[in-house]
Amino acid sequence: MTAKLKVRGCGVRACEVRNASVRRCSMLGALLLACAVLGGLTYAQEGHPLVGTWYGDWGPSAQERHDIAVIMSWDGKKIDGTVDPGPDAVPFKTATLDSSSWSVHIEAERAAKDKSPAVRYVIDGKLSNLGSYNRTLTGTWTQGTTKGDFKLTRD
Repeated sequence: MTAKLKVRGCGVRACEVRNASVRRCSMLGALLLACAVLGGLTYAQEGHPLVGTWYGDWGPSAQERHDIAVIMSWDGKKIDGTVDPGPDAVPFKTATLDSSSWSVHIEAERAAKDKSPAVRYVIDGKLSNLGSYNRTLTGTWTQGTTKGDFKLTRD
């Protein structure tokens, strides 16, 4: 049973109005909670840890550094990518990730062009800051006969 009350002279049933408001608030709260949970799950399921664009540098010494960009992708079976995308891009030949130690091994080769010979790249690194979107990859970078260290950060 609902009691009829006059609220400021408008003749509304106060209890029905109150129950409807409580139901609406409860439904709105449940909807917001569901959105928050689903949004959190979507954010947590970021995908393969190497996918993305990585920027950094490498070099044989602190004085001799070279800016680098690496783009990596994952098709569900293999890691693919490119070192220094653009007209002089160097495609990956092979890339592996050992998830037990988070170590990465990449081999790439720049094709011979004009009078420049082909150049082989061997990149061995370790992922860190895995919980962060801007995780890092550091290790050794060999380009031709030159060996150095590198640090990349995912953008």
